[in-house]
Amino acid sequence: MASVNKVIIVGNLTRDPETRTAGSTTVTELGIATNRRFKKNDEWVEEPEYHSVIVWSKQGENCQEYLSKGRQVYVEGRMQTRSWEDKTHGDKRYKTEVVANVVQFLGGKGEGSGGNSGGGYSADAKPGDGPDDSDEIPF
Repeated sequence: MASVNKVIIVGNLTRDPETRTAGSTTVTELGIATNRRFKKNDEWVEEPEYHSVIVWSKQGENCQEYLSKGRQVYVEGRMQTRSWEDKTHGDKRYKTEVVANVVQFLGGKGEGSGGNSGGGYSADAKPGDGPDDSDEIPF
């Protein structure tokens, strides 16, 4: 039986992209925040979730050049969990991240720093700020 490892995230950057070199290839890390909205005791509650996203090569370089904190992005990729031994305490550490194969920049170019023009909305959006306030699942 086949399996599927696919992730789609639409959220806002929590910080500016960070690029480093791995051998002769560049790798860029994005921090993205998404919100889960639900009703609790007849009140809307926002629960943030934070995602680490890895973008390789030219696509990562484009993220570094054109994205900044607060900008809304669409990411498509796969989940990956890495492990390593902590050199300080010798404990085994784990990190789960999204390895992106598609990154689309959403909203206007001037939407860095949590801007709210051109159709995007910030990660700290309140109920009523988004495109749809219904509690129905959109699919």
